[in-house]
Amino acid sequence: MVKEFKSIKTIGLAKETESPENPGGLEKRVALIPEHIKILVENGLSVFVEMGAGEGIGFSDAQYQSVGAILQSGEDIYQDKDMVIKFKGPSLESISRMNSGTILFCMAHFRSFQKRADLLQERRINVIAMEEILESPKFIPDEILISKRFVEETLSAQEVPHVELNIGFLGYHASMVGGIRRAGNRQPGTLTLYQSDIELDELSHFGRTGLYFHDSRVFKNSSLISQLESLSCQVYDLKAFEDIRETIAIDEYRATHPPFEFGGRRIECLHETGIAGARYGFKLLKDGNKSACVLGYGNVGMGAIHECYDQGIRAIQILGRRQTLAENIGAFLKNSKLIINGAEQPPELRGVNYLIKRDHIGKFIQKGSIVIDLVGGSSSNRSPVEDIIECTFLTHPHFERDGVIFSALWGWPMMGLMKESAIKYSGQILEVLTSKENLLKGLGHLTPGTERALVCGPFL
Repeated sequence: MVKEFKSIKTIGLAKETESPENPGGLEKRVALIPEHIKILVENGLSVFVEMGAGEGIGFSDAQYQSVGAILQSGEDIYQDKDMVIKFKGPSLESISRMNSGTILFCMAHFRSFQKRADLLQERRINVIAMEEILESPKFIPDEILISKRFVEETLSAQEVPHVELNIGFLGYHASMVGGIRRAGNRQPGTLTLYQSDIELDELSHFGRTGLYFHDSRVFKNSSLISQLESLSCQVYDLKAFEDIRETIAIDEYRATHPPFEFGGRRIECLHETGIAGARYGFKLLKDGNKSACVLGYGNVGMGAIHECYDQGIRAIQILGRRQTLAENIGAFLKNSKLIINGAEQPPELRGVNYLIKRDHIGKFIQKGSIVIDLVGGSSSNRSPVEDIIECTFLTHPHFERDGVIFSALWGWPMMGLMKESAIKYSGQILEVLTSKENLLKGLGHLTPGTERALVCGPFL
């Protein structure tokens, strides 16, 4: 008789304590907040919560009890549960308390901690890595799609080769993200985001190779637009495009572009990661010369770009594939006091290809500069920043080398966004458990986006 994987009936919510990625136990976030536990209990789940699990971000044991949770000790919380939910990976000691076949649902970072991975395998613990669950299928919201189409159609009609274009965005709002990414993917000579009150003497690129996008609902300086046009620059307005093409452009795209099987992460605070990392970089920046470049424009990179904009950086240099080539990157590093890496690389390039190299210090990266790495990693899963061997932690969030400060904090939203990010994570975890992915149905019913996140197992 073939055994079947059972559905989830009992859940243990573990407290964040000292673990390989949480030295000093300074990570205080809890994976599920009381209001979301209430929904699980109302759905017939028996939910056990480790005593003190939410206290670090302001949720008391009494609040968990009031919604039907059962309090347990740290030793008992791992035992006799169908699923144990924890935000960060567990300590090695707690793994020995778990029953074979238990599902551990956490930010596993499986490749970064080999000793723990080996122990989980040996104990036959099923591990679903929160950070590996992907949206399936991919969905692009209309407001992101329209700016993407706006930029795409504009660049497709260009007679000037993309590599010769210097693209600038005048002003910023969240729906312009799609356009910025599409512009970066076309590998122009430069890609820059300017403040909405930028003046002509702060711009560098004119003539037909100077191409500027703006949204007249945000960028109100019609005089500058006229000046740029008089200098033969190309200037395009998102609002004007929407007035004519919005519905048609979106319908055409969806009709001709079936969604990819996988999209972005389902459980993430990537934008918040970028915001927190950039914010810390500005805190470390001692002189008044605020200049910044951001490598990458994915969710993490866009968070950093957003924060740089909010901090008033006049011209934010956005570095894509062309700008990070060895022969090009030096000029951008030299002109930036704050360098933020949000560029992820595939596993086969980690530890092989470095975008920000050790020999850039002194040659391009000057003393007093700050390098913030939002990607992080470990000695076995290296960052694109050569000087980052291991992530830093709240115990020692940054280090200095040759007059340059480096930081690659493990869990950036802990830096000032701890409670806010915990609440967001909790809502996403609840959705994965009960909604589209319905993980509570068990390992026998994993959706494609969740199946790929089963990094250890399946074990009965």
